[in-house]
Amino acid sequence: MDKIIYQSLMSFFACICFAVVFQVKGRYIFFAGLGGLISWLIYLLAATPFPDSEIPRYFISTVVITIYSEVCARVLRSPVTVFLAISLLPLVPGNGIYQTMVYCIEGDTVRALRQCIFTVGIAGALAIGIVVVSSITQLILRHNRIK
Repeated sequence: MDKIIYQSLMSFFACICFAVVFQVKGRYIFFAGLGGLISWLIYLLAATPFPDSEIPRYFISTVVITIYSEVCARVLRSPVTVFLAISLLPLVPGNGIYQTMVYCIEGDTVRALRQCIFTVGIAGALAIGIVVVSSITQLILRHNRIK
């Protein structure tokens, strides 16, 4: 449990640093960092129901963090991307992209393709999670405007 708390806190601080680099202002920095903490925490906690597959863990974490970003955007009157872009950073499959390139350079085509497919699967899970929540949010907002 200490490992989960430590990793989540480090994710929080890393996202705060990225928020500063991306020139996020004022109180939005804290909420963007909190989103990074939540995204990584959900990813780690989702290991219990999905111990063998990482892609569902990425999807669940992305859905939760997109909902969080939508709520923060409405409450703090800010664009969703301010929170979503920073909050997704811990989930970006950078190591998968790096390993794919290493295997390509080494000439290990089979491992490169396997790693590439896995990395694209993670990226797809992130994209689908964002699209699902954003689409549902837009439908709800349009439905409320019509009333």
